[in-house]
Amino acid sequence: MFHLGPFIVPLGAFVMVVIIVAITSMKKMREKELEAHERLRQQEMEHERKLKELEIEKARLEVEKARAAKSN
Repeated sequence: MFHLGPFIVPLGAFVMVVIIVAITSMKKMREKELEAHERLRQQEMEHERKLKELEIEKARLEVEKARAAKSN
């Protein structure tokens, strides 16, 4: 058992470095994922806003068309 002693400390240090790198890269990946979700949500909200504007414009044009037809 004592003959493995000199290898345990370097192996433990290597494993610790691997774990730290893995945690750091997982954190960065999660941050990128959250940013992507936020971007998609903003695009979705912008799209919904544009659709509502188009619906309002369509209703306005229909009202104008009805008024024009009524006046003729």
